[in-house]
Amino acid sequence: MISLSNLDPRAPLVLDTRELGRRPGSMHGVSRTVPAPADLGIEVLRVPESSQVDLDLRLEAVMEGVLVTGTARAGLEGECVRCLGPITDELEVDLQELYVYDDRDHDPDEDDEVSTLQDDLLDLEPLLRDAVVLALPFQPLCQPDCPGLCVECGARLADDPDHGHEEPVDPRWAALTGLTELQQDEATQTNDR
Repeated sequence: MISLSNLDPRAPLVLDTRELGRRPGSMHGVSRTVPAPADLGIEVLRVPESSQVDLDLRLEAVMEGVLVTGTARAGLEGECVRCLGPITDELEVDLQELYVYDDRDHDPDEDDEVSTLQDDLLDLEPLLRDAVVLALPFQPLCQPDCPGLCVECGARLADDPDHGHEEPVDPRWAALTGLTELQQDEATQTNDR
């Protein structure tokens, strides 16, 4: 029986495990730089598409399949959630996943949670995506004590720490303010005569 994999062996995040030979204990190191896939991150912080992702991996044959362990390093770009200023940073994540052989019997209830080899090929993209997204801060900041934006005018408070506005007039007293201004205008006109 010939099975055809839907994975492209030439894709940068697809690894061929044939040289391990399904001999438990055999290992193979992989170090490579690959382009980042699209949408790798969250809305406000991400690895830019096609930027470099450095992979340093160890593939180890075990009884059930191939255990992949290692690290991925990439640059991040995004914006601060308080002041909307740009953020650039570096990220290093640990990777670990067991890819089971595709010819082994699987419990159908567990198939959604199990990574499977397809004709001795494994796809690192879902593993990389999960590791990066889980490592990112939910609300990234440009600095830990970022003061954010002025709620009145939207000015960036980090650029102008002494920024301020006059106290707003309570709308309940607005009519009295208008009356005071009217009296001041009348007094000015009387003095001008």
